[in-house]
Amino acid sequence: MVLGLALRGLAMLGYRPALFFWADSFAYLESAARPVPGAFRPLGYSLFLGALAPGPGLVLVTAVQHLLGAGLAVAAYALLVRRGLPGWGATVLVAPLLFDEFLILLEHMVMADALFTALVAAGVLVLLRRRVTPATAALAGLVLSLAALTRTVGVVVLALAGARLLLRRTGWRVWGAFAVAGLAPLLAYATWMSATSGVFGLTRADGLFLWARTATFADCSVIRPEPRLAPLCPDTPVAGRPAPPFWLWAPWSPIKKVHGDRNALAGRFARAAILAQPGDYLAAAGSDLRWLLRWERTTSREAAMKRTNPYWFPFEERPLKPSVRPVAEAYEGGPAATRIHEPYAGLLRAYQRFGYLPFPLLTLALAGTLALAVVRRRGDALLPGLAAAALIVAPSFLAGFDVRYVVPAIPLACLAAGLALGPRSRRLSCGNVPA
Repeated sequence: MVLGLALRGLAMLGYRPALFFWADSFAYLESAARPVPGAFRPLGYSLFLGALAPGPGLVLVTAVQHLLGAGLAVAAYALLVRRGLPGWGATVLVAPLLFDEFLILLEHMVMADALFTALVAAGVLVLLRRRVTPATAALAGLVLSLAALTRTVGVVVLALAGARLLLRRTGWRVWGAFAVAGLAPLLAYATWMSATSGVFGLTRADGLFLWARTATFADCSVIRPEPRLAPLCPDTPVAGRPAPPFWLWAPWSPIKKVHGDRNALAGRFARAAILAQPGDYLAAAGSDLRWLLRWERTTSREAAMKRTNPYWFPFEERPLKPSVRPVAEAYEGGPAATRIHEPYAGLLRAYQRFGYLPFPLLTLALAGTLALAVVRRRGDALLPGLAAAALIVAPSFLAGFDVRYVVPAIPLACLAAGLALGPRSRRLSCGNVPA
């Protein structure tokens, strides 16, 4: 813990007040000042930023996020030890939570990932208690609902948790408490969205993201879309098409030519493409998942020096663009551009070259954990294991792969491994119903 906090201290001292991620960070800050449901992301993280706004600016945000990361390691360690794992074994399994540089990087960034990671892992941890009562089930449902309002992929984990409670035959009071607490915030937010935009949902971009996914393989000679959807047909040969994000954000994207409800039209095109080309859809998602076989998670140091890689602790300072500076400085109450201070930043940059859990090891460990959980009939390991797998796989099918999307699965994978490897414990219970 001391060493893990020391690494976070280097981030706090070396990169002040925080790191920014392209335009996303400033969109979150703008929504924190004017919280209205937006098109591309739910408001959960912006509300978190707004709650911290009376404090000393972005330094408080990064400090809280670092503490959430360290606290998550403590909670995971405590649960594994209480489940009978020796202290040294629990320490080994939670070490990635303390020492993975990518987790530390995201904790120091004005982005939703650190908060989402803490919320989704906390919700699963609550359900892994030996005795799940209606009160603890409601707490888990509420926390996982907040995770979904931070990043919409959290809905998948909420559904997995609900299915797990059903399979354990917990009784209607436990499952009902979980369902009410988990669904009420989502319904309330969707109602708010409907009142402000006329769309009942968590975002107004699910169709756009799915269209960008299908744009990498869509063949309109096979799909035969209706005339209104024809402008969404990519005209670039499949072999030369860029990744999904380019189709969503690039100025040359066909989506820019569409008039009317772009999200609804894009969603209709995407569903038609998937039904007409299911094999190509699976192949495109599988191709994205090949990133999991790459030992280095990010590009080279040379690319980082050219400012093309946001997933490195930067080597040089970068001024904020005039278009985003006002919103950042309004939140900070003064200059907000990241200032680099040596030697702290240099030590962290040296550490990031090797201080991470490679994705091939994570993937292999997670697959082995799920297999071991089935063989040993360790049902308690399946919830965090399947949740980790869902967080890794789902984005490639719904939007596109990004190495950032894999990181929230690390705590869940470590939890699953500890529960699968640990000694067989007493039977768990939910209220008065045997598990």
